[in-house]
Amino acid sequence: AGRVQVAYEDNEKKQSITASLRMEKDKIIWIKASILGITLAKVLITPDRVSYYESISNTYFEGDFALLSDLLGTDIDFNKAQDILLGQSIFDLNTSKYKSEVMLEKFKLQPRKQAQNFIHTILLNTDNFKVSAETLSQPSDKRNLDVLYEEYQLIDGGYYPSVIQINASEKQSKTKIGLKYRKVDLNVDIR
Repeated sequence: AGRVQVAYEDNEKKQSITASLRMEKDKIIWIKASILGITLAKVLITPDRVSYYESISNTYFEGDFALLSDLLGTDIDFNKAQDILLGQSIFDLNTSKYKSEVMLEKFKLQPRKQAQNFIHTILLNTDNFKVSAETLSQPSDKRNLDVLYEEYQLIDGGYYPSVIQINASEKQSKTKIGLKYRKVDLNVDIR
């Protein structure tokens, strides 16, 4: 559970809100966004679906992960969304499938064989082996997703991101999402 300052910017608007985040690993992600204590939106993400309710315009969405995939410019499912929020790679880092090198005091990982029109790169911190940056690029489609973890915090023996920058682009469309965790509590009731 945590409080998160969210900064959102795309080609048309720029907005900053505070959100309450609750997550039960591998089961549910619940986000309530508000400004000055007024609830603006609620998002419920489960392994099967995404639900979204925006109170100002009274709009509602319930469906699959296409909404998140379109927003970030790459296929996203529940596990990938959870991994981004927790500072984990969105792909399984099987050592037989990745090559590594040291670059700029980070471990740089790339698949031994990149898929056609899909370039994946990960930088890991050398001190805690957490993701420092992850990039997915599809050059022929002019799509790019960068997830940068600027800081981590040590909570109950585990490292959790405290600042995340997400930059997504597709052709002329750009989206930036900044997350700054203000308070994180582990193993709390997530009613």
